[in-house]
Amino acid sequence: MKTGDSVSTTRIFDADAIAGYEALSGSSHATGDVPEPLIGGLFSYLLGAELPGFGTNYLKQTLDFVGTAEVGTPLTASVTITRIRPEKDLVDLATLCRDGEGRRICEGRALVLMKDVGHRVSGATGQTEQQ
Repeated sequence: MKTGDSVSTTRIFDADAIAGYEALSGSSHATGDVPEPLIGGLFSYLLGAELPGFGTNYLKQTLDFVGTAEVGTPLTASVTITRIRPEKDLVDLATLCRDGEGRRICEGRALVLMKDVGHRVSGATGQTEQQ
């Protein structure tokens, strides 16, 4: 794990996904746009399952929604490591979501606690250690 590492995922939220969101949240969402919490969930998935991965704990996240995403359009969310602080087990990441045409939907930052991040990154070189 090193600065610049990035992962992404692409998802299409269809009418069934929106209906499931409405059933779980108890809210009605009649705008035809993907609800912001569903987009935010893409980042949660990436941070917890991909990068940094298992054992990640959210400390802080900011999301600035600069566009809307229509239901049925592909959304690609990505997280990129911008700084690793192994002495504090902290990882800073940039977050970005674009629609299928490349338009920015949201962007932000995440700060996560990753226990043993110092064991995943070696010394000052920032090179990933073999596990």
